[in-house]
Amino acid sequence: MSEMDMWDVVVVGAGPAGLSAAHAAASAGARTLVLERAEHPRYKTCGGGLIGTSLAALPAGFAVPARDVVHRVTFTHAGHRAVTRTSTRPLVSMVARTEFDDALRAAAASAGAEVHQRVTVRALSETPDGVRVRLGDGTAVTGRVVVGADGSGGVTSRHVGVAYSQVDLGLEVELPADAAQREAWRGRLLIDWGPLPGSYGWVFPKDDYLTVGVIAARGSGGETKDYLAAFVRQLGLSGIEPLHDSGHLTRCRTDDSPLRRGRVLVAGDAAGLLEPWTREGISFALRSGALAGAAAARDDLPGYERAVAETLVPTMRAGRAILDAFTRRPRLFHRVIATRPGWRAFQAFCRGEQAPERWLARPLVRAAVTRLGR
Repeated sequence: MSEMDMWDVVVVGAGPAGLSAAHAAASAGARTLVLERAEHPRYKTCGGGLIGTSLAALPAGFAVPARDVVHRVTFTHAGHRAVTRTSTRPLVSMVARTEFDDALRAAAASAGAEVHQRVTVRALSETPDGVRVRLGDGTAVTGRVVVGADGSGGVTSRHVGVAYSQVDLGLEVELPADAAQREAWRGRLLIDWGPLPGSYGWVFPKDDYLTVGVIAARGSGGETKDYLAAFVRQLGLSGIEPLHDSGHLTRCRTDDSPLRRGRVLVAGDAAGLLEPWTREGISFALRSGALAGAAAARDDLPGYERAVAETLVPTMRAGRAILDAFTRRPRLFHRVIATRPGWRAFQAFCRGEQAPERWLARPLVRAAVTRLGR
């Protein structure tokens, strides 16, 4: 890289949001540079479940490196009252983020983006021509537009001034599975509506290992850790040495939080874009990244803000309303999802056939959720 170079689009961060932005920008003919502080393949704390909305947002021809495809779901409430339902069609594709993100990197590079890894971004500053990106080694690059996708605690999020209304702590272990465990969990995930307000746990099968995690509001770290330990114990998985044992914060934006500052856009986690109830973020990363990359390539930065407001914000508002109700009545949610209409709605969500705002468009559902949320 030469400091004299001017790039059409500089993307900071090579996760799903950043690589989707790079693919979209490069596919539109923009000279695109991606800067990533780590090196692929790299580990990322994440459940790794791809719902239908995520699959639909992937680049054309992208081969999903799925380790399992889920058809069965077991629901429990605080580890009890198990209900299992089976679907005739796939519900969720399970991926390892090391493999999934690296495949996205290859797709972005094939589209023409230049990906530079082990590069740290220190600061951004506006110039008459665009945005100067100062790097950790003292050099800099300049882009006419910068797309920030370096996470909610990254440089670009701070530069834009993203504000958050919801912060949650997720804890996760990845446990190697023996032959019997692989057979027992193949094609099946488990969701546990947890004992802490607004919390839940999950088991996601990944062929030779299981991803087991829990999430709850930040501020109850000890209780969340206890929930994970009890959850693993109830599953009969205690004593297994984890392949990975990690935690992360998920941050959800306020309704009026900015999506850009000048010629810097933020997408995915850096913008605080995720579904508040499930904390599902991969589909938001893929969609917002593609929207940001396309807007950057055609130099229509306000168009990115409009697109997010039209396509992603309605789902987030609905998810927030559902979370409020779920936080107060988790046992009722467990009962409802075990009914035939509840199971149909869950399947439609998993396949990307019906977004949460569609549920709330029904007057009776909206009235019930609103009343419970109070």
